[in-house]
Amino acid sequence: MSATAPVRPVLPPDITARKGGVPLVVLTAYTTPMARLVDSHCDIALVGDSVGMVLHGMPSTIGVTLEMMILHGRAVVRGLGKAMAVIDMPFGSYEEGPAQAYRNAARLMTETGAPAVKLEGGQHMAETIAFLTARGVPVMAHVGLTPQAVNTLGGYKVVGREAEAAKVMADARACEAAGAFSIVLEKVPVGLAGQITHALRIPTIGIGAGVECDGQVLVIDDMLGIFTDFRPKFVKRYADLGRAADEAIAAYAAEVRARAFPGPEHGFADQVKS
Repeated sequence: MSATAPVRPVLPPDITARKGGVPLVVLTAYTTPMARLVDSHCDIALVGDSVGMVLHGMPSTIGVTLEMMILHGRAVVRGLGKAMAVIDMPFGSYEEGPAQAYRNAARLMTETGAPAVKLEGGQHMAETIAFLTARGVPVMAHVGLTPQAVNTLGGYKVVGREAEAAKVMADARACEAAGAFSIVLEKVPVGLAGQITHALRIPTIGIGAGVECDGQVLVIDDMLGIFTDFRPKFVKRYADLGRAADEAIAAYAAEVRARAFPGPEHGFADQVKS
């Protein structure tokens, strides 16, 4: 008998059961090495469509394809043992209707091994969420600022102030009623995010939505200081790995040009001594 029991991976019902408990820890991951780091500390590794901006240099998430999400999803799932992978459904892969959404969600799950998907939208996506969950596809919802709708929203702005508050609350309630197991609140005013969190039976995961949410998510490259094209107010930088990498690359380049690297210890002798 093994001295240590195998670790059981986190699944959607485990996330729902955490409502009101110890806050959920969520970070994005796009590669196997990063997934291995995230796995030790997080409940969820979100394979976000932010990969388009962070790793592929896109100006927004709109150009991300289903094939890209499958590629990165596979890489992340390979690196996880405990944390649950959730994969974003990219723009254009689910908005047409429930049948399209099911076909593409099924591809994401079967071709990556991830147990859940995430999609953006509130009341207008409730029918699709219900269709998916009734057919075995666990759905994490996402309301407030929905980056795939950035052109309609007019930018990456706070969503839910004043007259918009009632709509965001209605969006969250609709996602819960449709069967979502959790919901991301992005750039929602702190007070409203707290009200939504207390009103729902499913966990809320905030990003720029205050401390009252049931959990928090950040883009890992933002919080590590690797992706520095812009820095949203809600990002706390826990390291400055971008600067450290720049200094290391500069040192390497200088040593190569000065013929200081490689040194004798980095090479191989012409003959092996007997």
